[in-house]
Amino acid sequence: MHDTIYREVRYRASELEHKYGPNVHIVSDVLCLSLLADLCSPETKQPGVNYLVTTLYHKLLHTVINAEFPTRVADRITRMSAYTPEGVWRGRIIDRTTYAVTVDIARAGILPSMVCYDVLNRALEPERVRQDHFVMARTTDAKDAVTGAEISGQKIGGGVDGRILLFPDPMGATGSSLSTAMQWYKDHVNGTPLKVITLNLIITPEFIKRITTDHPNTVIYAYRLDRGLSDPDVFATIPGTHWERERGLDDRQYIVPGGGGFGEIMNNSFV
Repeated sequence: MHDTIYREVRYRASELEHKYGPNVHIVSDVLCLSLLADLCSPETKQPGVNYLVTTLYHKLLHTVINAEFPTRVADRITRMSAYTPEGVWRGRIIDRTTYAVTVDIARAGILPSMVCYDVLNRALEPERVRQDHFVMARTTDAKDAVTGAEISGQKIGGGVDGRILLFPDPMGATGSSLSTAMQWYKDHVNGTPLKVITLNLIITPEFIKRITTDHPNTVIYAYRLDRGLSDPDVFATIPGTHWERERGLDDRQYIVPGGGGFGEIMNNSFV
C-alpha cells in the first residue's frame, strides 16, 4: 500500500484579476515584480541585465510547467528501498514524454528561449525538446511607428503536431513579432500544437488584443501589465474593463512605463 495524498496535485498560480479572458495569466509574484523593477531600471547594466532575465525566466517557466504541462502518477524508488519494501514514493509528476518546442525570436528572445530550452531538457526527456529560431525585425513607417514584423530568416527543426509550443519573449508590446511567428507555423509547419504559450515579462493591452484576436487559442503568461498611457480614470478599474481605452504604447510603440528596448540592453547593441 502507498499513501495517496500526492495522487492529485493541484496547482494554481496567484494572478492579477482582469477581464481579458481565461487564456491570459498575469502572475502576481512580489519577488519577481521586484526583480523586474530592477531589470527595468536605467541603472541596471550588464551582466546584471542577463542575470535578472535568466532568473525571471526560470521562475516564469516553473509556473507554466506547473500549470500547463501534462502530468502522470508514478512510483519512484527511493534509497530506502534497500532497507524496506515501503521505500517507494507514489505521486503525480511531470509527464517526461511530453514534446515541447521553444522558439527563439532574435534579439530579445535569444536568452529567454535558451533558458527555457535548458530547463525543459531537465524536466522532460531531452530527445523530445527542440529549439527553433527566427530572425525578424519590426517594420516601421516614416514616423518610426511600428507597422508589423518581417521575417528575414528562420530555422525550424520539424513539425509541431502534439507539441507544446513556447514563445519566450520579454516585451509583449504590439504583438506583431509573435503573431507573425505564430502565423508562420500555421502556414509552413506540419501539425497542430498541443498548446501555444507565450512567456513575457511585460505585456500591454494592445499586445493582448493582437494575440487573442489573431490566435485566440494562445495562452499568455506574464508578470506585469503596463497600461501607463491610459486615461486617469482607467487606472482605477480592473484591467480589461475599458479595454478600448487602455493604452500601454507610446507613438513609437514602446511600452510605458516599460523598461526600454530589451533587445538593445541584453546585447549591448544599440542599433
